[in-house]
Amino acid sequence: MSVTVSLINMKGGVGKTTLAFNLAWYAAWKANLRVLAVDLDPQSNLSQYFMGAQKYLEYLAAGKSTVVEVFEQFSSAKSGRGSPAPLNPSDVIHELHNWDDNSLLHLVPARLELAWTLKNPTEKSQLLPQFLSKVSSNYDLILIDCAPTESILTTAAYRSSRYVAVPVKPEFLATIGLPLLARSLAEFKMMHQDQDLDMAGIVFNGLRRTNTPPEQEQSIADVSSLAAKNGWPVFSEVAHHSDSYPAGSRQSDPIFMTNYARDYVKGEFNKVAKKFLEAVGAR
Repeated sequence: MSVTVSLINMKGGVGKTTLAFNLAWYAAWKANLRVLAVDLDPQSNLSQYFMGAQKYLEYLAAGKSTVVEVFEQFSSAKSGRGSPAPLNPSDVIHELHNWDDNSLLHLVPARLELAWTLKNPTEKSQLLPQFLSKVSSNYDLILIDCAPTESILTTAAYRSSRYVAVPVKPEFLATIGLPLLARSLAEFKMMHQDQDLDMAGIVFNGLRRTNTPPEQEQSIADVSSLAAKNGWPVFSEVAHHSDSYPAGSRQSDPIFMTNYARDYVKGEFNKVAKKFLEAVGAR
């Protein structure tokens, strides 16, 4: 059975998309899993990381479907059909890589128009889990890269997921989004008592490897304290700051394939990714 995990933090700029990109690659390439990444952020950074900026623009210019169609499939009649029609999953899933050992890496891209879904959210949150249920047997791991907001997209991600993981960059106001996330999860669980949704853990990334600034140390302590109050695990494995992460993302390469990335940087991320897969039971 596949396991679905949402990566979310109500605060932006925490390295969430970079982590999602590298975790998806690790799970497919290193762990030989069948992986589907879902871009649920209107900014569409994950889509651009995977496809490259130029190919992403060409994909949109060709009028191909994105996650927007998952939410809008019943909203209006399609030209030439006369009535709304359900979406064919193969129309929206972009096959990035299929390897001979049966591992694969696929993507449900996003586009900026996803923001319009927020303007008319009525009864749409169930459409994403319905869509993913049709294809879940094709995958071992489904990763959802969430927008840093509390919205219908957040609810859709929760309804689709078995676990939530929270990337955190230790900096000033690092805890600002966590109380909102705790409340959001608590309210969802109260309203959906028939669904199991657990916290896989908080993942620190972007730390200074040496000479850790006092504000980072204080931030780590504050986040860890808040996590303890909510019973959330905190990974001891950490992805430290490295310029190789954005460099790899621009090349659509994971950290372990990025030119000039140090071996110890790759090793650190491998430990984070291995721990993540263990935490969500996708090994």
